[in-house]
Amino acid sequence: MHPGETDRTLLSPERRRADRARLATDVVDVLVIGGGVTGAGAALDAASRGLSVGLLEARDWAAGTSSRSSKLIHGGLRYLEQMAFPLVHEALKERARLVRTIAPHLVRPLPFLLPLTSPVWHRAYYGAGVALYDAMGAAFARDRAIPRHRHLSRRRTLQAFPGLRRDAVRGAIKYWDAQVDDARHTLAVVRTAAGYGASVLSSARVVGLLRDGDGPDAAVIGAEVADLTDGSSFTVRARSVIAATGVWSDDVGAMLGVSAPSLKVRASKGVHLLVPKAAIDGGDVGPNGLILRTPTSVLFVIPWAEQWIVGTTDTPWKLDRDHPAASSADIEYLLEQVNRVLTRPLSTEDIVGVYAGLRPLLAGESDETSRLSREHAVVMPVPGLVLVAGGKYTTYRVMAADAVDAAVERLPGAPRSRTAELPLVGARRWAGVRDRAPALASGYGVPQEAVERLLRRHGDQVTAVLDLVRADPTLGRPLPGAPHHLAAEVIHAVTAEGALHLDDVLTRRTRISIETPHRGVESAPEVARLMATVHGWEDDFLAREIAHYEARVAAERESQRMPDDRTADAARLGAPDVRAGV
Repeated sequence: MHPGETDRTLLSPERRRADRARLATDVVDVLVIGGGVTGAGAALDAASRGLSVGLLEARDWAAGTSSRSSKLIHGGLRYLEQMAFPLVHEALKERARLVRTIAPHLVRPLPFLLPLTSPVWHRAYYGAGVALYDAMGAAFARDRAIPRHRHLSRRRTLQAFPGLRRDAVRGAIKYWDAQVDDARHTLAVVRTAAGYGASVLSSARVVGLLRDGDGPDAAVIGAEVADLTDGSSFTVRARSVIAATGVWSDDVGAMLGVSAPSLKVRASKGVHLLVPKAAIDGGDVGPNGLILRTPTSVLFVIPWAEQWIVGTTDTPWKLDRDHPAASSADIEYLLEQVNRVLTRPLSTEDIVGVYAGLRPLLAGESDETSRLSREHAVVMPVPGLVLVAGGKYTTYRVMAADAVDAAVERLPGAPRSRTAELPLVGARRWAGVRDRAPALASGYGVPQEAVERLLRRHGDQVTAVLDLVRADPTLGRPLPGAPHHLAAEVIHAVTAEGALHLDDVLTRRTRISIETPHRGVESAPEVARLMATVHGWEDDFLAREIAHYEARVAAERESQRMPDDRTADAARLGAPDVRAGV
């Protein structure tokens, strides 16, 4: 059995109990704090080097920034304007690896139109930038999975994207980047790390650091942990600790009693809207995304299953970091910007879903978050503790490798990173299953469209979900209020993907919380009932799960009616986190 495959990757309730017991008794080589994509990447990097690894996450995998991105894997075309050539070069190299080898089932090429408003200088200026972008990307795309850019006339532009206003464009440049389901990708990284032997634990909040002495320079030798499933506490001892906590980096500094030198992280809020496909006429053949310039940043209009994602904002955020809130001002800003180029303006009535996330930006001289660095930093404020922060989703693997390199400097004979060509769970046999939807549908008695959607979510692990349907045909039915998801996906989320709460399934294992007008409320009772069959929830616990979820949705809706950040934050905090009660 190959490391990183099959049963060893299953994040079942039994696996969690075994990992909990192991972490409380063993001394690991590397303990990673933070279950976003960078922390998950660090755990995989260290475990695939043959090191013993623990990974702790306070809530759910990808619950913070890593499930609330623009869902893009890209070099960052706008960073060329800032002359950030090394950052773009690095990101394009990672894009090629993700599309080609690491996660081709989750990361797919996507065409974008860059509309031009001037027929001459815009075409020359942006054309030169996109040509450079392509040239940098081509150095890594051996099989040209990402096509080269093309120039379009106004007529060709309007044919490609009929919803654009004729008077708003003089033509366009069509170029390609890639799209990812960020939460499912992060989950795949965690599962792959588990397959290489990492002990992984969500709902495990680090509340303190273990020190080898009392002085300010005493080495960090582990962490004190609160298990949020039962209220118990335990300690994990480690030879080295990596904190990949993003916008929570200051919390780790507070545990030390000192601020980490040379590493200041500021949170920038990014809000995204989801609207139905029918709300924007993006053409009938292979819908294109849009990238638009705004006064402060860029705006994307991105095809996403049966919706469009419109985003993002880029504003400072100094309030609650666990549950950043979108205000009516954020929503109005996005609608105003996108409506400048659409023939049919969007309104709040069109909005299906809204989500807000925080980017961890390395602070510079300027207070404007759009000017803060997207590069990453790795520092060691005291022996035994490595902090990594900054960067962008696309370059998570590089950040993770740099952090592990720093963590193992003192370990004799530590091997080099192996993750550059290491497929994630779902990717190893992708070429053999990606075109098998008709055969799988026939063999399992499931509609072909459902199998195609499962392939895009699970890759070569699709049969693990379909086997559940074969064993219990009732699991082949669609979920109430979410016809694109099968009941079997809920059971798989609990038995293989570490889902502990209703919110974990509705928000991250699936995207029902943002892809349906009811925000998952209509699906919640049945999803909770299915989860209860595996977790053994009693009726009162099941009812609390549903009540928590309904309160969260109500609080989010209320926050989105508030005029500014402060009132939106207060409204969102009206619903406590489901894990806060332990």
